[in-house]
Amino acid sequence: MSADGRLPLRGVRVLDLSRILSGPYCTMLLGDLGADVIKVERPQGGDDTRQWGPPFVGGESAYFLSVNRNKRSIAVDLSHPAGRQVVHRLAAVSDVVVENFRPGVADRLGVGYGALQAVNPRLVYCSISGFGQTGPYRDRPGYDAVAQAMSGMMAITGPPEGPPTKHGMSIADLTAAMWAAVGILTALFERERSGRGQYVDVSLLDGQVSWLTYVAANYFATGREPRRMGSAHPSIAPYEPLPTRDGHIMVAVGNDELWRAFCRAAGVERLAGDPRFSTNRDRVVNREQLLAELHPVFSQRTTAQWMEVLGEAGVPCGPILSVGQVLSDPHVLAREMVVEVTHPAAGTVRMTGIPVKLSDTPGQVRRPPPLLGQHTVEVLRELNYTPEEIRELLASGCVVQHPSGPEPAG
Repeated sequence: MSADGRLPLRGVRVLDLSRILSGPYCTMLLGDLGADVIKVERPQGGDDTRQWGPPFVGGESAYFLSVNRNKRSIAVDLSHPAGRQVVHRLAAVSDVVVENFRPGVADRLGVGYGALQAVNPRLVYCSISGFGQTGPYRDRPGYDAVAQAMSGMMAITGPPEGPPTKHGMSIADLTAAMWAAVGILTALFERERSGRGQYVDVSLLDGQVSWLTYVAANYFATGREPRRMGSAHPSIAPYEPLPTRDGHIMVAVGNDELWRAFCRAAGVERLAGDPRFSTNRDRVVNREQLLAELHPVFSQRTTAQWMEVLGEAGVPCGPILSVGQVLSDPHVLAREMVVEVTHPAAGTVRMTGIPVKLSDTPGQVRRPPPLLGQHTVEVLRELNYTPEEIRELLASGCVVQHPSGPEPAG
């Protein structure tokens, strides 16, 4: 963190009405960069992921802990008029709202864009949904796996002779979260010029379609459906895992100069001059013959031996690490991509770090993921509710305070 403790999004307040993954990951990114994120949860159970497990750490869901740091939690019943009023008062003093209900639900709850923008014209309101706020699929329930399936991503993922395969992570949710953060920051930047907020509409499907990039370009150019290629690249060769004596090594021979260096390092100089493989275009066309030549050679040495040989030659390559190996890798640790935070129930919790490294105003993990309703009274005080009003809200059940939180008149 910078010496004077500055954070790039200091002074930005985010009203987080989202749950599960796409919205919470977006708001965590904003919180990591300094925004004050107030997470609104249902009094009965809170965010769905609080119950998702095992594993649990000190009774807290590992899933929930992974995407909810740098937030304060208030438990509010949006079906209760007084609960909605709390959210409206929060919106009046917030800069950003993030929600990921199915289209129309936020409006029915009285916390849609129209209702909240009326109390705060400067509000940037972001909705994340499966298919967006317009179009024929608008009202369909949106889930990560469905978006992956319908985007073409699963059709191009997996071994050539195997079934369509989902990515190992929830990339549709996470992609939408990142696009939402981009949209929010762009709208905040524009607000500096116009003085007004605006509506940001992000969908899981749109995000996945946007990632098709060169795959879509290849289809537009040829009209041919791309095929599943496992871990190979459709336009570059060799750019895939090669079998070693004790596993595999990923090689990325991205141009013809690297190809010649690769051949020298691997002791197969003859292949560099072979007309079947002399250019990348030739190697892509003759990929199967190329791999038939390379597999027996690479199977003679271990992954570590190939890493040394190819690394010295400047050929991009890497071992295929397990999750455990990645999270203990010295480079990953040096980049502070594993951090620790002290949680009131779970104790010391390790989590992934902040991927955006700013030189002057870096982000910071300031708060552990909150307990349900841990900050309800604290936030109500900031909204100028009196102690008596807070007690009445608590008594009605439309807001809930975690037992560890302060007393209304504290």
